[in-house]
Parts: sequence; C-alpha cells; structure tokens
Amino acid sequence: MTGMKTIGAHVSASGGVENAPLNAKAIGANAFALFTKNQRQWTSAPLSGESIRAFNQNCAGSFAAAQILPHDSYLINLGSPEPEALEKSRAAFLDEVQRCEQIGLDRLNFHPGSHLGKCSESECIALIAESINLAHSKTKSVIAVIENTAGQGSNMGYRFEQLAEIIEQIHDKTRVGVCIDTCHAFTAGYDLRTEKACAETFEAFDRIVGFKYLKGMHLNDSKKELGTRVDRHECLGKGFIGLDCFRFLMADKRFDNMPLILETPDPAIWADEIKLLRSFEK
Repeated sequence: MTGMKTIGAHVSASGGVENAPLNAKAIGANAFALFTKNQRQWTSAPLSGESIRAFNQNCAGSFAAAQILPHDSYLINLGSPEPEALEKSRAAFLDEVQRCEQIGLDRLNFHPGSHLGKCSESECIALIAESINLAHSKTKSVIAVIENTAGQGSNMGYRFEQLAEIIEQIHDKTRVGVCIDTCHAFTAGYDLRTEKACAETFEAFDRIVGFKYLKGMHLNDSKKELGTRVDRHECLGKGFIGLDCFRFLMADKRFDNMPLILETPDPAIWADEIKLLRSFEK
C-alpha cells in the first residue's frame, strides 16, 4: 500500500463493533474511526468472540489495521491529579488497549489529559506518560496515539512542545504516536488557512515532534477563530480554516497511508466530504 490517501469518518459502532466497517463502506470510505465500547460509560461488557470474528470478516479486503483509528472513552483522564480518578482512568485505558488487541487493531487514539488546575503542566505530562508506560507494560502491540487538543479548559497537548514532552518520557517509542486534529490545531493557535501557513505549521510539527510519530489525522474545519482555544468542529470549507488546508493535506505524500478521519458535524454529508477530499488528490 504505497502512496495512497486513506480517508473516512468516525462512524457508529452501534449494535456492535462489527457494524463500524459496514457503516464506513456505506459512505465510500477506505479508513474509519470507531469506539470499541460506549464512550460515555466507564465499563462495558467484554467483546464477544462472535463480535470479534464479524468485525474481522467485515474489514477483510477493505480495511487493514493501518486504516482504522479507534478512539478511547471521553471519561478517561490519564493526567488526573486525583489519585482515585487516575486509577480508574488507567484501568479503563488498559481495557481499551486490550480491546484493540483483541480485534487486531494496531493503534488507539486518545486525548492526553487535564490537570484540572490541581497540579502543574509538567506534573500532568509526567502522569500522562506514566499512564501510557503502564498500559504498555501490560500489553504487547497497540500504539498509543496522542491527539492534540484545542487547549480548552485545563486540557494538555495543545502545543506541539507538550506532545514532544510526553513522547520523551515514553519508554517504548515504537508504541507511541500522534494524531493531529486540524480544528484543534487551529484553535490552539496554529494557522492552517493557506497552503503557506500549513507548510509552516507542519514544518514546526516535524521539527518539534517529528513526522515519524504521525499515525493519523482528524480532518475538521473550525466554528471558532484562530487561537480561541475552543473545540467546535465545522463541515469542511464552512468554517474559519477553509478548504486550502485540506487541499494541502491531500496533495502532500507525508499524509499517505494513515487514517484521515472526518469528525465533521453532519454525518449526512460525509460521503460528499470524502469525494471532495478525493478531488484534491494530486
């Protein structure tokens, strides 16, 4: 699989994980994201053998592991300064990594964590890194893919330097990566409105973090302006980023062979947005 863009959306896994690849095929996707459990609950029933087999069957011939970007529960905070919440988050994160291993996926996307105003940024980063190291020590293969955030509230990971600082403290660097969300990057202060701005932003990313760590992207326009640190996704071309950013990404080989995932707010037009992105491919 060389030199191709794998594009999809964060599709529903309602009724079972095995439905996600079917929902992805229905919108003409050749990549997808999913939750392997209910993202609003701490615990879920284990995946059944039947569900795992059906998932693999429905992916066969259409989606390899490198085209799938599962996302963990929104409740998890791997940088929590509160011992009980941290323990609960670490147990839930381990369960998510294990679920990915069970269905043969090689990466798990997550939001790094928040200090809640109760510890310093560097202490929070150290907790996040330690949380990842702990999950690694109890599992074999899944890459922990840190998503950049918009920097809303006390969320960490909105500066490339913070992502680099987390990676620096990970023992097994073959099992850590990054997912860059365009809306989050933009509202965190990285300009993406022109191809020149995109080139500069990704040059900074490469210098500070390194492209070798990029394991996926979330392609979203933004309802909020540059540097507002508010996370509100918009449909492609309808927000403050505009389409030049997505033209840039589609024409650049550095974004080949990784899940490029829409989390835009209108699932009814995902098929059209995928076609639009395809039209930008060089």
